[in-house]
Amino acid sequence: MAHNRHRANTHLLVLTAATIAALATAALGSSTAEHADSSPLPLTSITLFRSGVGYFERNGTIAPGDEVQLRFANDQINDMLKSMVILDEQQALQSVTYDSKEPLTRQLASFGVDLADNPSLAVILGRLRGTNVKIVTADGPLSGVILGGESREQAQGNAQKTITVPFLNVLTSTGIRSVNLATLVSVQLESETLNGELNKALAALASHTADRFKTVDLAFGGKGPRAVKVAYVNEMPIWKTSYRLVLPDGATASEKPLIQGWAIVENTTDDDWTGVQLALVASQPVSFQMDLSEPLHIDRMTVDVPMVAGAAPRIYQDGDAFAANKKLRAMATAAPAAPSAAPMRRKAGANDAAGEFGGAGGGGGMAGRAESDAFSGDPESLGLRFRSLGEAMEGSSVAGGGEVGESFQYKLKDPISIARQQSAMLPILTSPIEGRRVSIFNRADGISHPMRGVEIKNSSGLQLIPGPIAVFDGSSYAGDAEIGYLTLNDTRLLAYAVDLAVSAAVTDESSNTVRSIAIVDGLVEQTHKQVNTLSFAFVNKDETRERTLLVEVAKQQEWQLAAPAKPAQETSSLYRFEVTLPEGESGTLVVTQERTALQHLAVVGYDMPTLLHYASNGVASAEVVAAIKRAGELQGVINATTAQIARLEQERQAIDGDQNRIRQNMSSISHDTDVYRRYLAKFDEQESRLEAIRTEDAHLRTLLTTQQEALGAYIRGLRVS
Repeated sequence: MAHNRHRANTHLLVLTAATIAALATAALGSSTAEHADSSPLPLTSITLFRSGVGYFERNGTIAPGDEVQLRFANDQINDMLKSMVILDEQQALQSVTYDSKEPLTRQLASFGVDLADNPSLAVILGRLRGTNVKIVTADGPLSGVILGGESREQAQGNAQKTITVPFLNVLTSTGIRSVNLATLVSVQLESETLNGELNKALAALASHTADRFKTVDLAFGGKGPRAVKVAYVNEMPIWKTSYRLVLPDGATASEKPLIQGWAIVENTTDDDWTGVQLALVASQPVSFQMDLSEPLHIDRMTVDVPMVAGAAPRIYQDGDAFAANKKLRAMATAAPAAPSAAPMRRKAGANDAAGEFGGAGGGGGMAGRAESDAFSGDPESLGLRFRSLGEAMEGSSVAGGGEVGESFQYKLKDPISIARQQSAMLPILTSPIEGRRVSIFNRADGISHPMRGVEIKNSSGLQLIPGPIAVFDGSSYAGDAEIGYLTLNDTRLLAYAVDLAVSAAVTDESSNTVRSIAIVDGLVEQTHKQVNTLSFAFVNKDETRERTLLVEVAKQQEWQLAAPAKPAQETSSLYRFEVTLPEGESGTLVVTQERTALQHLAVVGYDMPTLLHYASNGVASAEVVAAIKRAGELQGVINATTAQIARLEQERQAIDGDQNRIRQNMSSISHDTDVYRRYLAKFDEQESRLEAIRTEDAHLRTLLTTQQEALGAYIRGLRVS
């Protein structure tokens, strides 16, 4: 009975989903009927990508003289210009035209009143210097000609703070008046021309704000009707997926979970999608935006106008004096001619004929070659390209699945209809899928219960795109899960609820043991074995159903799994172990990870009691103990010599201090006193001792160097195990 009840509930859910989908499609179809696409090139195919773009195809029959109008939002026109392809079997497309507008800032800058930079009133009036105006202020009216504007600092409040106040200087019949613009009530331009320019600039602003769409006109020529395809890419919201997973109640082991997939699609275009073939592609092609619709102007250099130097006045000598003076005659013959005002002309040659600077002949030749390249090939080859573009999107459940290039796509078998500015949830998958119930425990979750879950294998025949999954246990809602990208026959765990019927406890133990000691290259090398043990205890309080428990344990970097010998599953960052908990019973799991670590210590200074303890436990050999002991003895000799040098240094410093005291005392007493002579004798005795200290210190330092070299030579090549 449980089995039959489950199957009835399951089919009820499927039929309900199918009914909803059918009703939704019918409703959408009826809503779009009144907006049916009457264009000779109706929208027939759409492919949506998960990178935020959509590929649109329009197909229809065109007769000579037909014009097709397509509407695009302003923010879509650039994608159209970048991607539109038009395939006409007769190659008779005459033109593709659309409204082109100057950039708004350039339009505004061209008017008599420049509003391009959103100027303030003070700036606008300052730009109208020389204009006759009528001004009304709080102090009364005045008329005159604008001289210009300025800003003044004025005290505010208690004069500790100043503000900048704009003023307008106006030439009136009684002189120059400065108008505080803060007191301005109105300004009237007396020039009708400037008033008209201001109105035109404001109209351009309003038009730019209100103009949300552009119309693209396609004009066709040719002979007789024929098929035409127009395709383009537009920005679109990414399509999304959501799933429903129905778990069997477990009465029959052969029953499989049932998965349903839905695609969420938004029509944000200005066109109704009526009877459109829809494909949903999982790839993310590279797509970018480029401003191709707005006219662009480049800055050109300003070149000075070529000018010919004016002729200088000349004073001529009389004829007799000039003829008699050969030197002057020779100078006159060698004088340069006055420069010519005629511009230099470049002699036409072969380069000119080839159109090096864009001559008429050259330009025509280039245009002819470009046209030939663009439409080369016979009509049959064009038809082949025309047909292959449509075949490129052919795919292979409610939706078919297939590969497009290196991408996977869902292609809905039946056409869909979605009204403009509306969204739809479309079924793309209904299929049994391989899976089993599991409980998943990971102590990193921070709770003492595992998660209820399911392990599924994607045997649906279609790839699954990331999205949420609503899980139903039999006929009841059980919880939500989330799935990543799941390719064919891939396996994934889903967790949808806390399994309160199973409790868990974890204990953690660690140990660090020195396993061996050796001397390598003059260093004590200690080999440590580090062991970490996790002990899990589980209790299944469910008296009616056993649990298959998957226990997740994080991998420790550079550690090896010691027990159990092999996990049930392994990922890049964790192990999974499987534990079966019968109804109402408990179970345990012990997971041990270990690693071997090396620690290097100096031979000299190694703690001998610790070393002897390791030797007694067999960790360190007698040879290692002897070598470390010998190094300690050599270091002891060095330490003794170092201590002697330190004692001599202390004695020297004490003598220096005493001599300073004696010098001070001797400077204050007479030289012929007994005290002075006693100080002098002691000073002499200390000088003798200082000489002896210097000699002994030099000897000890030489000895210390020899001892240190001996210890270094002993340790340097020491290898004992």
